[in-house]
Amino acid sequence: MGKRRRGKLHTADSQKTRSARRRTGSTARPAGGFRQRGSDRSQRTSIFYAQEDWYEPTNSEVIRLQRQEPGAEFMHPVTLDEVRERVEQLPARFRQPIEVIQLSRMTRKRALFPCYGMQWGPSVFLYPIEDSLVETYIRPPRPEQLIEAKMFGGVWTQDGNLWRLSWTEQSLRDFYLNNVLIHEIGHVNDTRNINFDARERYANWFAIEYGYRPSRGRT
Repeated sequence: MGKRRRGKLHTADSQKTRSARRRTGSTARPAGGFRQRGSDRSQRTSIFYAQEDWYEPTNSEVIRLQRQEPGAEFMHPVTLDEVRERVEQLPARFRQPIEVIQLSRMTRKRALFPCYGMQWGPSVFLYPIEDSLVETYIRPPRPEQLIEAKMFGGVWTQDGNLWRLSWTEQSLRDFYLNNVLIHEIGHVNDTRNINFDARERYANWFAIEYGYRPSRGRT
């Protein structure tokens, strides 16, 4: 059987849902609560990390683009049009396995265990971020987090016992379109690796080769 051909994209807004507000009393992330791309480790460790929305594979030739309201005090850094344009820049073979890309709402679960994006089967989910453009944590960033933020214009600062990651609208858009989105699409296309670390290495490589470098005019 031949490969499914994809590349067309369809936009659909989901119905507005009740948004989850952030916990009161503290705006800082819990220890170990740094945002992660939750695709593989989340599937392996706990069903708690599973997607709130599930889309059955359809074998359609159309990539469905969905948008949910981000929730109070949160924002989507990118639009569906920007996602469409970025995906269309990828080679056709990398678009073929994708069925859904969704800008998801913030939920209570995601507020406690945040992630920028997640791959679940042939679907990619991008999560909102604080509308202040500042993320606050109670643990210092790891070296790879410092490097990644610097690559896309994010700035880490220490404020007493807290660490803050600050973005501009432009740098955050760049980070989502050329890193988070492409990383998760890399997971969709990885049909060889089953080990978590190997899948992460592949997705990181994919994001550099097809996200970061092309966006900087490098081949």
